[in-house]
Amino acid sequence: MAKSKEISCNRSYNSSPFNFPTIDQCQSIGREKDSVVADMDGTLLRGRSSFPYFALVAFEVGGILRLLLLLLASPFAGILYYFISESAGIRVLVFATFAGMRVSDIESVARAVLPKFYSGDLHPETWQVFSSCGRRCVLTANPRIMVEDFLKDYLGADMVLGTEINVYRGRATGFVKSPGVLVGRNKAKALKKAFSDSEMPNIGLGDRKTDHQFMKLCKESYMVPPNSNVDPVSLDKLPKPIVFHDGRLVHKPTPFTALLTILWIPVGFLLACLRIAAGSLLPMPLVYYAFWALGVRVHIHGHPPPPPQKSSAQSGVLFVCSHRTLLDPIFLSTALGRPIPAVTYSLSRLSEFISPIKTVRLSRDRATDAAMIKKLLKEGDLAICPEGTTCREPFLLRFSALFAELTDELVPVAMSNRMSMFHGTTARGWKGMDPFYFFMNPSPVYEVTFLNKLPYELTSCGSGGGGGEGGRSSHEVANYIQRTIAASLSYECTSFTRKDKYRALAGNDGSVTVQKPNLHTNKVMGC
Repeated sequence: MAKSKEISCNRSYNSSPFNFPTIDQCQSIGREKDSVVADMDGTLLRGRSSFPYFALVAFEVGGILRLLLLLLASPFAGILYYFISESAGIRVLVFATFAGMRVSDIESVARAVLPKFYSGDLHPETWQVFSSCGRRCVLTANPRIMVEDFLKDYLGADMVLGTEINVYRGRATGFVKSPGVLVGRNKAKALKKAFSDSEMPNIGLGDRKTDHQFMKLCKESYMVPPNSNVDPVSLDKLPKPIVFHDGRLVHKPTPFTALLTILWIPVGFLLACLRIAAGSLLPMPLVYYAFWALGVRVHIHGHPPPPPQKSSAQSGVLFVCSHRTLLDPIFLSTALGRPIPAVTYSLSRLSEFISPIKTVRLSRDRATDAAMIKKLLKEGDLAICPEGTTCREPFLLRFSALFAELTDELVPVAMSNRMSMFHGTTARGWKGMDPFYFFMNPSPVYEVTFLNKLPYELTSCGSGGGGGEGGRSSHEVANYIQRTIAASLSYECTSFTRKDKYRALAGNDGSVTVQKPNLHTNKVMGC
């Protein structure tokens, strides 16, 4: 009875399109059979401006010049938005961002880059109502191509109605399809087309006057007041964790940060070249001090083992590192004050050329790689990243067990880093620029933590993973080291692999085109 009174009250609000109750008055309990339709910017998201997300697409697909074009067009878009119409302003942003871009590139950024930034801006009250409903629809003025992957894959939306962009021969023209930008009456028309009159959504959520047209069609309607100070939804409350994401920019590019980024890139590139030259040309014992003088901070924790004796017949130490960027072995060498060769699955020719340490490519043939690693260990210490690829988030990917079969001289090393402007990894772009982007950060930080050497009784003792003297299989050793490193970093262990990452971000496994998987939370396991 109370519920019927509430619905009746809300319907009385609907008779006056400028007087809806606020979102905090909406009951979210017992909504499993209800349907909800929500606007995006300012409603489902805290921020009302879509500029940052257009800027991400502009930079990731078109580079600095496209970002500059969008930034120059944004004041004109703002004038049209406030003095002409919301539709006119969005059309300018769409044209400045999309004109001439390959649709496949836009889809790639929408899948690999935007979800990380969208998920960090979810409105808590709206999400509480939205997630409680059994059927979820999003109605937005943003181009559908930008938002659909995030809304369906991460928020469980059943339907996404957004502005459709015009495409010619696989490229966006910069114009929008009829009926135009989905604002005002166009939103209402789209909702009527998607739902029959008898099945209109139970709940309508919006944040501005242009949303009133579609909100009046719902059985209950609520406004989301503008409040940028409200804390976003924590990532652990999302239906699926974001383990993988791509893109170069660390922070969401507001107009001010976009301007700073554009101005910094020429200066940062010159600084990166200087830092790379110092790391490549100076003797390794001096690199640590050169990095600090040039603003690169290297923090060392734990007790690294001493260098091997040349006269000793003992096998070298295998440093087992977590993998954050391709610079992990270089900062390991910096922390030790001596060059440590590294084995790697993939490395660009440019990165290989400028590397101050010896790098050896793995063939991905188990027998060949095992023989090569054994040979290198006879020559001295060696570094390996058994995850096989980098991960930015606080997760560790599955450790390949091959390394544990080859030696019992194992030292786990927990690698972590902090960057303020650019990520030093990519799955979609040219990997040769990875070290440059890392060193383009004003003051990047690397933390190298040496953990205790693995006791011999916890190794497979060279038994080929069959559980020799130590009674441990290679898989047990690999999993134990993964858990040890994760615990020191407060990360989570996962069973994701390199193939999972590239399928999620690039739509392939690094070599051939395959369908991307549905990465659910069942691959994330506690340590």
